[in-house]
Amino acid sequence: MPERVRRLEETFERTPIYFVTSCTANRRQLLATSNVHGCFKAFSESAPRHGAWVVGAYVLMPDHLHLFVAIDDQRINLSDWMKSLKGVVSANLRAAKKQPPYWQKGFFDHVLRSSDSYAAKWNYVRENPVRAGLVSHWEEWPYLGQVDPLEYSSDRG
Repeated sequence: MPERVRRLEETFERTPIYFVTSCTANRRQLLATSNVHGCFKAFSESAPRHGAWVVGAYVLMPDHLHLFVAIDDQRINLSDWMKSLKGVVSANLRAAKKQPPYWQKGFFDHVLRSSDSYAAKWNYVRENPVRAGLVSHWEEWPYLGQVDPLEYSSDRG
């Protein structure tokens, strides 16, 4: 298996906005439930207590999630924050008597470089439920939303 490209140790902005995708183990359909959605929103609404400035838009699909998050790199790194998020959701799944494993190892991330990038990525990912045949219009999917407004600014941090 080829070696994975290493994550940058530092970014040039203090609070970069990341676009993150994380998948369930074996692409199990675990995430698109009201229980997991409520757990995800509660964690995201308390983002500042977990080292993130704010969680923006997100989509929970049955077997993966997409989200935008601004991390305070002085307090926590993205890997540790994602570990916390996965841990909270995993505890919720255990309480619902779902058997592990819950998550694929790691996650995919991209640092946003412009407001166009944020808008383009959000416009693409919010259509995931439509492309998957789960709803006719993205507005019908109950497991997406925005926790807080999150806007790209070249003078962030």
